[in-house]
Amino acid sequence: MSAVSRVGRALAATPARALGTSSSSSSSSHWDANRDRDPNRTWDRWCRAARESRQDRNQNRTRTSSQCQRPIWVGQRDRGDSNFASAFRSDRDVDPDRQPNLDRNRELDVAPSALSMEYEARARTEAIKVLNRLQTNAQTLEQTRRDHGRQASNQLPLVERYLQRCQINVGDLDRLNVIHVSGTKGKGSTCAFTERILHKLGFKTGLYTSPHLVQVRERIRINGQPISEQLYTKYFWEIYNRLNETMARPAHLILDSGNPMPAYFRFLTIMAFHVFLQEKVDLAVVEVGIGGAFDCTNIVRKPTVCGVASLGMDHMSILGNTIEKIAWQKAGIFKRGVPAFTVEQPPSAMTILQERARELDCPLQVCPPLSAYADDAGHPDLGLAGEHQRLNATLALQLSRAWLRRYPGPGLRAPPAPATTLDDGSERAHEETKANGNTHYDAHDSGSSLPTADPFPLSPAMLQGLKETEWPGRSQILRRGPVTFYLDGAHTVQSVEACIKWFQKSVLEEEGTTRDPVVRVLLFNMTGDRDSAAILGLLQACQFDCAVFCPNITNISPDSSDQVNYTVTPERVMAQCAANQTAWDQLCRTRATPSRAAAFWAPEPGASRHGAAAPAPRPLSRATSRNPAIPSSAVFPCISEALRWIGSELEPELRRVQVLITGSLHLVGGALKCLEFGLS
Repeated sequence: MSAVSRVGRALAATPARALGTSSSSSSSSHWDANRDRDPNRTWDRWCRAARESRQDRNQNRTRTSSQCQRPIWVGQRDRGDSNFASAFRSDRDVDPDRQPNLDRNRELDVAPSALSMEYEARARTEAIKVLNRLQTNAQTLEQTRRDHGRQASNQLPLVERYLQRCQINVGDLDRLNVIHVSGTKGKGSTCAFTERILHKLGFKTGLYTSPHLVQVRERIRINGQPISEQLYTKYFWEIYNRLNETMARPAHLILDSGNPMPAYFRFLTIMAFHVFLQEKVDLAVVEVGIGGAFDCTNIVRKPTVCGVASLGMDHMSILGNTIEKIAWQKAGIFKRGVPAFTVEQPPSAMTILQERARELDCPLQVCPPLSAYADDAGHPDLGLAGEHQRLNATLALQLSRAWLRRYPGPGLRAPPAPATTLDDGSERAHEETKANGNTHYDAHDSGSSLPTADPFPLSPAMLQGLKETEWPGRSQILRRGPVTFYLDGAHTVQSVEACIKWFQKSVLEEEGTTRDPVVRVLLFNMTGDRDSAAILGLLQACQFDCAVFCPNITNISPDSSDQVNYTVTPERVMAQCAANQTAWDQLCRTRATPSRAAAFWAPEPGASRHGAAAPAPRPLSRATSRNPAIPSSAVFPCISEALRWIGSELEPELRRVQVLITGSLHLVGGALKCLEFGLS
């Protein structure tokens, strides 16, 4: 038996109480592990070290992953891209579809029963590596996009067979009392609000979301906290060993031909269900991965309530290229007799939601505006910034109340609305329609209207849940010395528009507290089939003085397997960054108004962004462009190098720098890893 298998078996046999669970009373977020260390001091040391290394960059030496302080300028892309790609390739040129050869691992000199620190650390490391090998490789993912998701409908029966191999029946999931949420934007925040509300009401909650920002265990939470490393390792090996042991059985070879092990997201979904069942949560709030109808989370047959957050254009290569097709997929989570709620949507999308609800015999209602819940105490305070969060909060309130109707608990002051019990015991809203005066959305195209859910008085626990909700990477602000980082994982037109409103309001508030010169920097990346040029056009309204582009790679040599990504190639991500920079420069050339900080962007004589000997990037107070109306731009091979440049190239007169990091949740996650934990 291999060392890794023994590690997995030993941890799987360890009682959960011996490994520990996340405390339900703790309010710290998952990156508070280094809370005894001042992040501002870490940032200062990091910037100082980067300044001291400038001389090394000017020496003529072989480029290595630790010496990538220079960005790739326009004139250097042909040379630079291949160099950086080769730097990545050594750690990424493995076949992710190949099953790991665990027998190659060194035998440990520690008995499994001892569970020494070395043994546990080895088990955790191997668990992440094995999980990463389940990622779909870039070539397979590209083929899926070309097929427009035609094989997606085969996913749910396959997921059911995986569950059976893990000794989990689909019916077992009914015990989780699932709140299922789909949507294009805001579904993660909605899930976070919902979990906090119900936890504050005294329930033990499970929360499953994606993607993770820093560590993969963030996706699976108990009482709002990521499961501990020990529990993650224990439950990972329990599921992996069950799947691994059943791969050779004839029945599974026939049924699961070509897919003996579930892919990355399917595996984590199965693992999340297993964790929630073993930890005996009162409820599980489950966020859909992509779409809804054929998403593997839709294996849940009898959720307690469903929600659809705001819809928009995203994942079009898989879900369809119209809002109607996307709405059809998102509404696929509706179930017969299970109450469902949504927020205001584009008329054509709302029509599809209504039609799907009618087809599936699902009572669908539209949430009232958050202002409708106001009482003498005023409007509810939200822990998440941005006007768009008000939609997510009202959806979370309706989902929470619908769940409480089935499983009453403390804190709900308003009596349940009249309901009709169906054959399966679920509830249907008594009124299928309401008067137009009580409906804030009319489905013009269909000539009918959806009923609006009633607002209700909010208990102190509900108000506290809304106020204490935290969802990192969304409208988040971090201050590191003179640099303020604004992080938001917006990646659609609608979400970026909301991000811009939040950013403009926030920076104006900050600038009102100082007379120091302020420079704004954009750190951006966008992946997939999204129109990054259109997004960059919107971001021009923020009047950035510099734009920095990099892929969603934390470091050239990955120091965290949690953020390894086999679904893209190095060449492709660097080409995308170069295209983003070109699009930005073109937008800047057509901009009539000069840069906000043009006075700080005096070009250095002889500086040029083109040619064979392009210089290293100048400090942020001195642009490399000859035209002061064009903000400078740069491309870096990884997030850490981009942040080092921003932090170390500051001139003394620039005492305030505002950095917006947006375009991708993966980019935000990598930045959080750098900023919160520090880099050596």
